[in-house]
Amino acid sequence: MFYFTIDILGTIAFAISGVMVAMDKRLDMFGVFIIAFVTAVGGGTLRDVLVGSTPVIWLQETVYLFTIIGSVVLAILFRNQLKYVRRSLFLFDTIGIGLYTMVGIQKGIAFGLAPIMCIGLGTITASFGGVIRDILCNEIPVIFRKEVYATACILGGLGYFALKQIPIDDAFPYIGGIIIVIGIRLLAVKFKITLPSIYR
Repeated sequence: MFYFTIDILGTIAFAISGVMVAMDKRLDMFGVFIIAFVTAVGGGTLRDVLVGSTPVIWLQETVYLFTIIGSVVLAILFRNQLKYVRRSLFLFDTIGIGLYTMVGIQKGIAFGLAPIMCIGLGTITASFGGVIRDILCNEIPVIFRKEVYATACILGGLGYFALKQIPIDDAFPYIGGIIIVIGIRLLAVKFKITLPSIYR
């Protein structure tokens, strides 16, 4: 139940971030829903296909579809309030990658993958919904810019497996990994920390 709750919260966070990008591009209602949908389940779909877990999770559980629909409706109804929060898109996106990184790692563990592969799966789960969103909205995906994005997911995954070595309740490494991802992303943006540039 704990992991399922985290998955649903990640779905909501990414769906709202998708709505906000789509509305900035002034897409119609259908376009807004599609962008929200691919942002919310794009990474998880790729993850499930890679590990051979088919049908993918949102085809098996209708709760994901209804969660996205509800998130889209609420985000549209309260769009003016969301706009008052200057960094709301950034915040929802950051919360989403933190939650989804751990969801992807748990999927890798369930399939018996090595820790480094689990971290890669977590990074894919967290990042590729945003990649699809940005491509469809004619933007260069955030993950491919010099911002600390996928790096935060990787470090959060490493933190998770480090915390797993400590004899504590299983929920604490999970929460710790989420906090590490979100914390690194927030600090990187606040202090303008970026990856080294290969260009002059």
